[in-house]
Amino acid sequence: MSVLPWPYRLLALAVLSVALVGFGWIKGASHVQARWDAAVQQQALRVAAIRERQAQTTVKVVTEYVDRVRIVREKGDTIIKEVPVYVPVQADAACTINRGFVRLHDAAAADELPEAAGDADAAAADIALSAVAGTVAANYRTCHENAEQLIALQAWARKMAIAGKQ
Repeated sequence: MSVLPWPYRLLALAVLSVALVGFGWIKGASHVQARWDAAVQQQALRVAAIRERQAQTTVKVVTEYVDRVRIVREKGDTIIKEVPVYVPVQADAACTINRGFVRLHDAAAADELPEAAGDADAAAADIALSAVAGTVAANYRTCHENAEQLIALQAWARKMAIAGKQ
């Protein structure tokens, strides 16, 4: 039986060492990849659960908001219908609305500064007091609708933050 010369033995040992290191590297990489894939899967499940909670929260908040705005509109419509009761024809006849009031009101509604008042602003505007009352009531109704929208948006933002932390 012949014994391999020492350079071949070293070469065989080096090849065996490289093969063992390569095998370990591949096995280690597959183990790390499996752990990585499991972590990604776990995170995807968490994200899906958070999105589901947030979707349920959104539906709940929107439903509450729609109901509250409907109530605000109904109240506002009722108030507007009552204008003739509270501002009768006699009050319309007794009170003149001047053009200056109309310009000031319209500027305020547009969030603009009114132009300087002039002599023409003192004249009657041919607008009845009941029309002014109806416009003011409609403006307040819109204001209350906007308030409900803001309240709902704030509630939604708070609940989204809570749903994201769970």
